[in-house]
Amino acid sequence: MSDTLLKAVDIQMSFAGVHALKRVTLDIQRGEIHCLAGENGCGKSTLIKIISGVYKPDGGHIEFEGKPYGQITPIEAIANGIQVIYQDFSVFPNLTVMENIAFNSELADRRVLVNRKRMRAIAEQAVKRIHFEVDLHERVGNLSVAQKQMIAISRALLFNAKFIIMDEPTTALTKREVNMLFQMILELKKQGIATLFVSHKLDEVFEISERFTILRGGETVATGVTSDLDGRKFTFYMTGRELEAAPFVPKALGEEPVLETTRLSMAGHFEDVSFSVRRGEVLGITGLLDSGRTELALALFGVRKTTGGEIRVKGKPAAINSPADAIRHGIGYVPEDRLSEGLFLPRPIGDNVVIAEIDNLASHGVLDRAAKRREVERWVRELAIATPDPDNACQTLSGGNQQRVVLAKWLALSLDVLVLNGPTMGVDIGSKHDIHRILQGLADSGMAVILISDDLPEVIANCSRALILRDGRLAHEINPRESDVRTLSELMM
Repeated sequence: MSDTLLKAVDIQMSFAGVHALKRVTLDIQRGEIHCLAGENGCGKSTLIKIISGVYKPDGGHIEFEGKPYGQITPIEAIANGIQVIYQDFSVFPNLTVMENIAFNSELADRRVLVNRKRMRAIAEQAVKRIHFEVDLHERVGNLSVAQKQMIAISRALLFNAKFIIMDEPTTALTKREVNMLFQMILELKKQGIATLFVSHKLDEVFEISERFTILRGGETVATGVTSDLDGRKFTFYMTGRELEAAPFVPKALGEEPVLETTRLSMAGHFEDVSFSVRRGEVLGITGLLDSGRTELALALFGVRKTTGGEIRVKGKPAAINSPADAIRHGIGYVPEDRLSEGLFLPRPIGDNVVIAEIDNLASHGVLDRAAKRREVERWVRELAIATPDPDNACQTLSGGNQQRVVLAKWLALSLDVLVLNGPTMGVDIGSKHDIHRILQGLADSGMAVILISDDLPEVIANCSRALILRDGRLAHEINPRESDVRTLSELMM
C-alpha cells in the first residue's frame, strides 16, 4: 500500500472571476505532520474547504488513499477519516464537555432518544485516547481555549480520523498551551494519524512540521522537507520580499518620563507595579497568560479599576477611571482582540479610522464630510491600508490591514502614549513586519510606546527595554538586545 494518504492535484478555484487557487498541488503522507503556510488571502482556507468537501473546485481533483474524487462531499470526507478543526473549534459553550463530544455521534447514529450513560461512555473513550483530563460535566463555556481545542480533537477522533486539519490552531494559545498541543499532535502521529498544521508562524513551522507547503497568491510557491528550510527562505516564500529584522535602537529619548506608575495594584491580578516610559522609547512588557499583563494594559487605559498605587502623566498625577480619561491624558490602547474590542466590523473602513476623533471633525454637531474624507485618505495612505475603497466594510480587510485601521484610529488623535496588547496576534509575517516598522517609526517621531506581548521574538526585535511580569509582580527588567528567547522564557516561568 502506498504511503500517500491524500493528494490535491492541480486544484483551481475562482470567486466572482478572482482566482483563489491556481493549479495548487498538495500531498500528505500517512502519519506525517505537514505545515500549510501562507499569508492571509493566499488560498489556505479555500484549499481546506475543498479537501473537506465544503467547496467544489473549478478544476483538479482530490485523491484519498488512491481513490480520485472530482468533488469530495462533506459526508465522504468524514467517511474517509478527514476532520477539520477550525479556529472557533465549533463547540457549544452552553453544553457540557460530554454533550459536545458525544453529540455528533448521536446524530450520526440517528438516535431518537438521548441516553446519557451511552454519551458518557463515548466521551470517556474519546478523552482517554488523547490522555485529556477534564470534568465531563463542566460547561464548555467555563473552559480555557486550550481545553476547548482538546474537546474538538477528542470529538474528531471518534470518527476514525486518519487526517486532521488544524486551521491556525495556536492563535489564542499561550506558549505553554502551544507546547501541550504539539505533544498532542505527536501523540496522533504515533497512532498513524496525519496532521495538516495550518499556520504562518515561522517558529511553530520549524518546531512541529516534517514537511511544508507554502502558498502565495493562490499558487504553490514551495514544498519540501522542513529541515531544508530556514527563516530567510520561509519569509521570502511567504511574502515575496526580503524582510530584514534589525533590533530597534531609540534615536532620541525624552529626558523625563511621559508616563510612570508607582506601586500600581489591582487586587487579584497585579501588585506594586512601578515603571516609567519616555518619549522615543518602546517599552516591552511580557509574561505568561496569568501574569497580569493584560489587566495592567486595561488599567492604563481606564477599562479596569486599580485598587492601589498611582499613575502620573508628564509628571502630574492622573486619575484614569475610564477610557475617556485616558484619551484626555493622551493615552491610546490597541486591544488584544481587535475583532470584538477594537473595530466596528460591519461599518466602513473610513468610519473606523475617524471614530476616535469624530468630535474634532464636526462643527455644531454637523460632520464636515470633506474633512473626514481627507483624514481617511491620509491614514489609508500613510499606513498603506490595502483597500480599493474606504467605504467598504472593515470586515472585508485581512487581519493585518484591520490592525492598521486600529492604529490609524489612535494615531489620528496625536497621542503621547500608545499601549498595544498583542498587536500582531493573528496577522501574517509580511503584515507583522510592516506593523513593527510603524511602531518603531512612532517611537522615532516622539511617541512613548508600550508593547505588551508574549511573542518573545517580537519583544526582542522591537523593544529598547522589557519588563517581565510573573504572578502579578515585576520580576525582571532586561535589555532585549542582550537577551534571547530561551532566556526570556526561563525568566517568565
